[in-house]
Amino acid sequence: MTTVTLWAALAAGLVAALVLAEGLGVNLLLAAVPAAVAAWAAARRAKRGPRPWTVVWAVAGLALLVVPALRDAGWPVFLAVAGAFAMGALALNGGRSWAAVLLAPLGLCGATVPGFAWAARGLRERAAGTSGKLGPVLRGTGVAVLLLIVFGALFAGADAAFADLLGNLVPDLEEPADGPLRLVTFAVGVVGALAAARTAAAPVPWDRTRIPAGRPRGRTEWALPLIVLTVLFAAFNAVQLAVLFGGYDAVLDKTGLTYSEYARQGFWQLLIVTLLFLVVVIVAARTAPRSGPRDRVLVRGVLGVLCALALVVVASAVRRMDMYVDAYGLTRLRISVLAMEFWLGLVIVLVMAAGVWGARWLPRAVAVSAAAGVLAFGLMSPDALIAEHNVTRYTANGKIDRMYLEDLSVDAVPALDRLEEPLRSCLLAEYADELDEDTPWYATSWSEREARRILADRPADRDLQSCDVGSRWEDDLYE
Repeated sequence: MTTVTLWAALAAGLVAALVLAEGLGVNLLLAAVPAAVAAWAAARRAKRGPRPWTVVWAVAGLALLVVPALRDAGWPVFLAVAGAFAMGALALNGGRSWAAVLLAPLGLCGATVPGFAWAARGLRERAAGTSGKLGPVLRGTGVAVLLLIVFGALFAGADAAFADLLGNLVPDLEEPADGPLRLVTFAVGVVGALAAARTAAAPVPWDRTRIPAGRPRGRTEWALPLIVLTVLFAAFNAVQLAVLFGGYDAVLDKTGLTYSEYARQGFWQLLIVTLLFLVVVIVAARTAPRSGPRDRVLVRGVLGVLCALALVVVASAVRRMDMYVDAYGLTRLRISVLAMEFWLGLVIVLVMAAGVWGARWLPRAVAVSAAAGVLAFGLMSPDALIAEHNVTRYTANGKIDRMYLEDLSVDAVPALDRLEEPLRSCLLAEYADELDEDTPWYATSWSEREARRILADRPADRDLQSCDVGSRWEDDLYE
């Protein structure tokens, strides 16, 4: 362990203790920087140089940490932070197999205890070998801190503007109740940085994990079930194409279903079909006959046709959800499963490409697509899209769900600001009560700052006697 790694791990703990106790924002990026320095120093000492895919995973992880700095909604932020952790684990551990891609986060978690023991040994070695140098470093650090405190306090007392700037930059440490939380965040920062450094220095060789191939089946035993499934997919898709060109009204007349029932009944089943299809492809690929060129042609042909038909199923599911959203508005669940369906469709396309050019690159491609999807999901601000869609829908037909919109994050404020009074004030008054003016800059998202600006320019009218606007409120988003 290098001295740089030890100091960087300590810096990661201090930064975490100072900036992570108030909430999430750009502070996650600030805390990640010293941890990355600790990992870089450890990898360099272990003579592990950066590879192109290491850079890809590191950039993807840092990009995902931008989402908490921009968005306030908890659900896309959680997905982004979890994705950043997975990308960071891949950058530290490396690997190209499915085992490496899926198990890299477990390897990073498993390095917490070894990383702490590794740091303890490093501290003992340096204390024994640099006893004459450690004292001057500690004394110099103490004098520097003392000078910063004394002169910083004097300058703050001499100029109110400098005091305000210093107050915004330096975390508020006056609350005694924050002490235990800051100790916890300090420990998390140090342990996390040490685990990252330990993983970078000695990664788990997941690529050496060999998953035994499935027992190959005969052509008839393997192909017959898949051909039957292909015929079933083709029949379903033929009906979907007939509906697409013949119109939904004719189908609704024949089935007796309402518009919403037809859309709702089909989407969830088709989503399950997509998930089960991927399971079938995995099992089929492991048990495929592989005795000669004819078997390879058979496997590629059957699975290729089945994948193409599955893409039509994905398109049908997306179309049904689009119908449902047009009729009853957009919600978090609906936009989430719609994004999931798009990603599953992309995975099917990647599987088809792997059947043509080989599957060696497939694990990394799926991981990159997942990271890109989570990043796009966070950057597009789902709560803002939900509010925008439902405000537009209200403008068109006078239907809106006030209770649902009040539960969205402050990402929705710019869209809700377009509503006419008294609807606007009825909704935005709830958001004004949630905004905390005392939240420091590093724990405040861009959406929260934008919401504060909007409400400062056009405050919500709190003198309204009632938010009941008659039939214009229609709680139909849960249909």
